[in-house]
Amino acid sequence: MANIVMTNQNKSLAAVDGSIIPRVYSFLAKLQADDTASGLHIEPMKSAVDRRVRTGRVDLNHRAVLFRVDPNEGGTTYVYLGTWKHDVANSIAERAILRVNPVNGILEGIVAESVTGTTPEPVAPEPVPEQTTRGFLAEAGFTLAELTGRLGMDATIAKRALAAADDFELNDIAAGVTGWQADALLELGCGTGIDEIRAKYRFTETLVDADVDEDDRIIEALERPASKIQFTYIDGSEELRRVIEGGDFAAWRVFLHPEQREYAEKDYSGPFRLSGGAGTGKTVVAIHRARNLLARDPAARIILTTFNKTLARNLETDLRALDPGIRIADKPGRPGIYVAGIDKLASDIVRQADDIGPATEAVLGTRTEVPSARTKEQVWRELVDTIDSGLEPRLATPWFLETEYTSVVLANKVTTVEQYARVARAGRGVRLSRPQRLAIWKLVEAYRRRSRMDETLSFPEVLAVAAEHLQQRAAVNAARLADHVIVDEAQDLHATHWLMLRALVAEGPNDLFIAEDSHQRIYGQPVVLGRLGIKIVGRSRRLTLNYRTTAQNLDFAVGVLSGAEYHDLEEGREFALDYRSARTGPKPVLRQCASAAEELEIVAGYINDWLADPAVEPSTIAVLTRGIGERSQFVRALAERGISARALDDNQALPGHVQVLTMHRSKGMEFSRVVLAGVDENRVPAKASLNGVPEEEVEEARLRERSLLYVAASRARDQVVVTWSGRRSELLGA
Repeated sequence: MANIVMTNQNKSLAAVDGSIIPRVYSFLAKLQADDTASGLHIEPMKSAVDRRVRTGRVDLNHRAVLFRVDPNEGGTTYVYLGTWKHDVANSIAERAILRVNPVNGILEGIVAESVTGTTPEPVAPEPVPEQTTRGFLAEAGFTLAELTGRLGMDATIAKRALAAADDFELNDIAAGVTGWQADALLELGCGTGIDEIRAKYRFTETLVDADVDEDDRIIEALERPASKIQFTYIDGSEELRRVIEGGDFAAWRVFLHPEQREYAEKDYSGPFRLSGGAGTGKTVVAIHRARNLLARDPAARIILTTFNKTLARNLETDLRALDPGIRIADKPGRPGIYVAGIDKLASDIVRQADDIGPATEAVLGTRTEVPSARTKEQVWRELVDTIDSGLEPRLATPWFLETEYTSVVLANKVTTVEQYARVARAGRGVRLSRPQRLAIWKLVEAYRRRSRMDETLSFPEVLAVAAEHLQQRAAVNAARLADHVIVDEAQDLHATHWLMLRALVAEGPNDLFIAEDSHQRIYGQPVVLGRLGIKIVGRSRRLTLNYRTTAQNLDFAVGVLSGAEYHDLEEGREFALDYRSARTGPKPVLRQCASAAEELEIVAGYINDWLADPAVEPSTIAVLTRGIGERSQFVRALAERGISARALDDNQALPGHVQVLTMHRSKGMEFSRVVLAGVDENRVPAKASLNGVPEEEVEEARLRERSLLYVAASRARDQVVVTWSGRRSELLGA
């Protein structure tokens, strides 16, 4: 049985019609089972530069290009380069080279510009004369000798990089390069030093041993982390089918950046935080980590959770795509991976508790069973309107009272006015006098009475009760409900979320893995994990390479954040200026419209232009609005103009229809083309989101609005169009 190694070549499958892909799978499956099978027609190329090159017949018109590697041990391995029409495949096969980079030990698949003769033996590069053209990398101190002699970069690519005038030109160069060199160029553009790149990509410190058999060197090089950016072994026919049928869009399932792979596989002595901008792969790492932990210990109890049920559903879908046979647990505490939104997780913990009374008494001051109904959101408003608490109007708002109740009262298990009068309120922007605290407590008591009468609890209350139950349970018998907890979109979680997460798993190796981006915080207020018993000092890393959107779109999205100051979950300053994209594309279009009616026409025009391309699936196009009212308006307007569109709420995207959704709903999603509609001064920032917020906390509320536009702008893979009528939003800049 032959080993199959796939290459992450951007055009390998895109170059053929979709109807050919099943034939590619059939060909490779037969090759994997028996490379001597009749009909494969595996043939060498007499004029090939590389002696390992073979072509095989996929059908009468298409041939696969492969490298055959025969090490002394381990059996024959075929490295699949791609499938093309007959003549093109032969031309590529003649010029294709598989080699081990002599500087860093990384395996490289190269298609030379022209045939130059037999494959040269890898040797250390000769010193390369410095060039005269100096771009921004050269001005920053990088040299050709460093790029070629210490990184192992191709001299031609290195010269072009050093001559690049700016980071956009460098992005264009990277877009035409495959494998580790593309990512290394983007790292250089971020200002990452040579030594840091070598460490991040785990380059070997010694030259490749030229005395070892060349095929053995290739097999050894396949195991290096940076080689896995471009190459990966395929384990069995089912994984082969997933990779072939998934194509490039699903490449994350098997190809990981060395840095991503490290975070997915490494052991940590305690909680670990992975941060990074939209599209940098935090969720991908979280999914792979869950799978890797379960592979190590099939009896492990792993909880994979996130902010809401929609994002959780996406996590489970991607987890099953990564490994269709993965063991999904139906309840927290059972072997396998339990996947759910964090509020459902809390509800499941409470429902399966034998006796929840002691926990409710400790948190709420009353021993009771937890009802299934949830407290209605308008209760705080009704209480403010009907109870004369004496609290001044600027504080007597539903938003302030809800956040105070969650962040201070529930987080500290406050059950009496005496406790509330002296409890510390770390992190709250508004200072309170004793009379103000007494007035607030009057409303808190009324809120709790209403809940008992209606037999309801709010989601934050359920979370606080779940956390207390887990802590009491652990105090009695030291039992915990999970061995590992992995949290995605962690920036939007509040204090009671974190109390429950900390109580789920005992402190120790690989207990909590936290993926977050403070720039995407669009709900609630920031928290400091250290104050909640989660110590991550020294165990925090950041991803900067964006794999979703283009450099142009990323530049626009990051521009939305400019002028604002963000802090992470440990109160450290968070920056976005070093984010870089692995792709290039058209510049975002910013279009002012004379009226709301003209805006509808213009949006419909862009969508019709995109749909004119038969390769564009309508469901990959999205119109994002600030509110639900605008969302409904655009659905109707597009329908009137002959465009089939659907409002996307909790339901899944429907193929064949353009998606229209709010900016909040777009969190965690991606589309090929996105219209940000109605980005005017009245709706972005939304005035309603700032009304009722105390002056001391207005700036934080404005940050959430800025983050929301950043989230929306970073949903597009290929193109962004921004429209508005009237005066443009201040968040778009001048």
